[in-house]
Amino acid sequence: MSLLKKCLAAGAALVVLGAAAAGGVAYWATQPIPLAVQQLDVTIKPHSSVRSVTTQLRRGGVPVQPQLFVLMTRVLGLQSQLKSGNYEFKAGITPYEVLQKMALGDVNEYVATIIEGWTFRHMRQELDANPALSHDTAGMSDAQLLAAIGAPPAPQGSGEGLFFPDTYLFDKGSSDLDVYRRAYRLMQTRLDEVWAARAPGLPLKSPYEALTLASLVEKETGKAGDRPQVAAVFTNRLKAGMPLQTDPSVIYGMGETYMGRLHKRDLQVDTLYNTYLRLGLPPTPIALPGAASLQAALNPAATAALYFVARGDGSSVFSDNLVDHNKAVDKYIRGN
Repeated sequence: MSLLKKCLAAGAALVVLGAAAAGGVAYWATQPIPLAVQQLDVTIKPHSSVRSVTTQLRRGGVPVQPQLFVLMTRVLGLQSQLKSGNYEFKAGITPYEVLQKMALGDVNEYVATIIEGWTFRHMRQELDANPALSHDTAGMSDAQLLAAIGAPPAPQGSGEGLFFPDTYLFDKGSSDLDVYRRAYRLMQTRLDEVWAARAPGLPLKSPYEALTLASLVEKETGKAGDRPQVAAVFTNRLKAGMPLQTDPSVIYGMGETYMGRLHKRDLQVDTLYNTYLRLGLPPTPIALPGAASLQAALNPAATAALYFVARGDGSSVFSDNLVDHNKAVDKYIRGN
């Protein structure tokens, strides 16, 4: 709707209001509300009556006159259209503008952004630190959190990999459980989609194994275009019964003992995630994979490559045999 039309509509509404209500209600509706500060936020609870809305507004620092606000709402037929949420009000706003803002659901939304490759622990730390959320998961274990959002128990009781990295909008004061629930459901949707369209003959028994493989791809890829080839290397190794030998998995298994650099001795310590000592996939994902890594894991490149080594610029060199791989290691790692 154009600005002119909006103004005409507002004017018409106020004419009706003025005709229907005596005592200067129309005048009151168009006068600025005396806010104590230049800008403030007020949260309106779900299923609030109009009178309850006026109480919440006044408690929040927007001193509307209750009887007049209720009358204005009824005259304009908006009593069933007021929406809950967090609203931002600035100095100069009028009662009529407050009403229109709430009828339109013009809430002040907040953002939580989850990044691809984060661990679930990192995700929890970020959401715990978000001041606009209600932290209902405080003190919960991963297993308890999964149960609270209605997710089935996961291996090791771990929430790792089960939440889709994305940007989530929410109203101020929303439960962090709502964000976790939405991120979990979105990951299930994305995973189901790629699993249904997976390439034939993959050595994966379940969507959860695909999620685990995708997390390895996510952590091993420095260049986006390399994801299908990295996935192919892991797939070929699984088919051949070779250990995956992926450093990020070893690092994940080290937990807080990892000090920023992986040593040869670390590769000799047996953990559930040491893919140098144990065959197959690790027991859980090691990070939150994004859509591209999910797609690559279930539709890897058509290549016989069994090895790859980082060039140092984010990209990798892929080799079909150990001889070529050792040459690449000499060139890019040892500098020979």
